[in-house]
Amino acid sequence: MARHRLPLLLTTVFLTLVTACSSADTDAADREDVPSALKDPTNAAFPTALIDVAELKSGGPAPDGIPPIDEPKFESAADVDWLEDEEPVLSLTVGGETRAYPLRVMTWHEIVNDEVGGEPVAVTYCPLCNSGVAFLRTVPDRGVLSFGTSGMLFADNLVMYDRQTESLWPQLTGQASVGVLTGTQLEAIPMGTVAWGDFVAAAPAAKVLSRDTGFDRPYGTNPYAGYDDPSGELLFGLPGEVDTRLPVKERVIGISDDAAHVAVLRSSLVGEAPLEVTVGEREVVLWHLPGQTSALDADTIAGGDEIGTVGVFSPVLDGQELHFKAGSDGFVDRETGSEWNILGRATAGKLKGSVLDAVRHLDTFWFAWVVFHPETSLIGSSAR
Repeated sequence: MARHRLPLLLTTVFLTLVTACSSADTDAADREDVPSALKDPTNAAFPTALIDVAELKSGGPAPDGIPPIDEPKFESAADVDWLEDEEPVLSLTVGGETRAYPLRVMTWHEIVNDEVGGEPVAVTYCPLCNSGVAFLRTVPDRGVLSFGTSGMLFADNLVMYDRQTESLWPQLTGQASVGVLTGTQLEAIPMGTVAWGDFVAAAPAAKVLSRDTGFDRPYGTNPYAGYDDPSGELLFGLPGEVDTRLPVKERVIGISDDAAHVAVLRSSLVGEAPLEVTVGEREVVLWHLPGQTSALDADTIAGGDEIGTVGVFSPVLDGQELHFKAGSDGFVDRETGSEWNILGRATAGKLKGSVLDAVRHLDTFWFAWVVFHPETSLIGSSAR
């Protein structure tokens, strides 16, 4: 595949998304009578912004020009026949309910306002950062927020807006950074990016976001083909200096615990035993399983390069710390010999039926992690 084709890629993405635009109208009944950061991010009535407003860049489409899904429909995982085994899906479990959000759909919508396990959630995906993040949508004093795409980017990251106040929220912080809600923090919840075949094998009763979205999109195609070249250029650039410890689009797994931040070089996990890492006061285990394609490589989501799936979990179960090794189809804990799948569920052995606590993390590009966590430490054999 031809690489370093930034001008062509930028033009293709802009034209594809703009010609597919269908702006979603905000319910006027939900809109509060407050100044809008979506329309005027420099309004003097706002609290001091948490980001440099001058670094907000137009991505091309108008607000909600990349339309969020507000009334998602779902299919049973066991009945889905339109996904390839290697395709990436976002895997989310809340309140005992598990759902999958295929990137072939998320790439064209970026936000799903949903309710999972009785909790209002926002499932988000930024293709430019290759970042899937899920948030609880309920905030103090405002109730349940509904989110849309602002059409703006900050550090090449999706900037969301809430439809109640039209404040601006960079996806990678989950914090209102411009507008009347500045400083309000959404609670992020663990969500992983998993190969479809592994997901459906582990959770055949789960629900899967349908292609029946109410919008006409070429689901399965990738308007960002060739974008994930580690040394390739960014579309819009970053505020400040670029951290050169890794190429800008090298894939990393970013994990935080309060003020401690760690990035694990994703490629360093391939073919290796599960990695035990201490982040702040927290012990975590990371493991890698082959079989997932990159959503940002080829002209189709299913046709991308093999990158595999990474799971991040707490190794402590009922007060006992487990230690893991690779197994034939997954992972085995050394303490009981129980077998575990990529979703952190014990499938055989003494602990069958047990589930490890998923650890919130970002499976993203280096630039996207380090621009928001500049003091991060870095783990991986290829780290400079």
